[in-house]
Amino acid sequence: MNRNEKTRSFSKKLGILLFTVIASGFIAAFALCIGALSVPVFAVTRPMCIVLDAGHGGVDGGVVGRETGVKESDLNLAVTMKLKTVLERAGFDVVLTRKTEAGLYGAATTGFKKRDMQKRKEIIEEAKPVAVISVHQNFYPTRTTRGGQVFYRTGSESGKKLAEGIQNQFNLLYAEEGVSPRTAAKGDYYMLKCTDYTSVIAECGFLSNRADESLLVAESFQERVAEAIYAGLIGYFSAVSGA
Repeated sequence: MNRNEKTRSFSKKLGILLFTVIASGFIAAFALCIGALSVPVFAVTRPMCIVLDAGHGGVDGGVVGRETGVKESDLNLAVTMKLKTVLERAGFDVVLTRKTEAGLYGAATTGFKKRDMQKRKEIIEEAKPVAVISVHQNFYPTRTTRGGQVFYRTGSESGKKLAEGIQNQFNLLYAEEGVSPRTAAKGDYYMLKCTDYTSVIAECGFLSNRADESLLVAESFQERVAEAIYAGLIGYFSAVSGA
């Protein structure tokens, strides 16, 4: 069994992740229950909330696949819904910014993009999540560029740790395709800066690359991307609990 297969097996065996927040919002206790292994479990007041943001939507379709013409917004939503299923199965409370193909701007009139972004911000602030994951697809003029890439806000240590956790899993996933590993990077994007909550942008692959696009349009690979993001999130919580 290779490293990625072990990661996928590990992810599927994870049970309900329990978390306690006390004393002015600092983490007091955290536990991860894995299959039949005996691990201490701590009491919690409510499930941990994760906000999933499917990028773009409606008239804003994002980038488009060179080969199939698939819209980024559709792939973003597909991966997000699969990730939602994985997270809820593990016991997380999941809040979506976008649940359908439509955008969040109301009428597609002047200023629709600003209204769309503002609505996403409002949803995040109302949810008060422990993490925000914005799902996107990448595009680059050089068609040979491949792989997943994760961004975090400059100055956010928690964002950096979360981005690194997901990036590591993306690297494992794409290593099977012979793709060189990438490093989590700083990003100057609205979804990373609009709130103070730990946030990352997960670019799942490049629609400008034929091989990546072929993978990303397949539902089976979308599921693996969702599992990779989940495993990265679990790795992040493990790192935080041991800090």
